[in-house]
Amino acid sequence: MRIKACRKAHFNAAHRLYRKDWSDEKNLEVFGKCSNPKYHGHNYELIVSVLGEIDQETGYLIDLKVLKGYIKTEIEDYMDHKNLNEEVKEFIDLNPTVENIAVVIWNRLRTKIDAKYDIEITLYETPRNFVIYKGE
Repeated sequence: MRIKACRKAHFNAAHRLYRKDWSDEKNLEVFGKCSNPKYHGHNYELIVSVLGEIDQETGYLIDLKVLKGYIKTEIEDYMDHKNLNEEVKEFIDLNPTVENIAVVIWNRLRTKIDAKYDIEITLYETPRNFVIYKGE
C-alpha cells in the first residue's frame, strides 16, 4: 500500500528575479517589480512529501523526526534569512524563481532521503502562488 507522509516548514528569504545578460529595462518588463535591484523578500511555506510503502515492522513510511532534521539542515539552515542570489551557491548563476527554488530543494533532499521513496516538493511563495515538483 503506497502512502504519502508530509512535513511542513517555512523559511524567509530575499531574492531578485533577473537575468544578468539583460538590461534593467528588459528585466523590469519581464519580471516586473520582482526585478528590483535592491531585492525583495518572501515568507516561503514548504511541504515536503515522501511517498512509498509502509514499513510493516515499524508502521512508519518514514520517521518524520528524521525528515524534520533533513529539512532543517538542508533547507532551513541553508536558505532562511538569506539573500538567495548572493548567499546560496545554486543561485549564483540560476534565477531564483519559485520554480527553481523548488528544484534546488528537491535536489538537496534527494541526496538525504532513501531512493526507495519518491519525493514531492510543494513550495508557496505567497498564499496564492505555489509550485509542485516531483523530480520529473
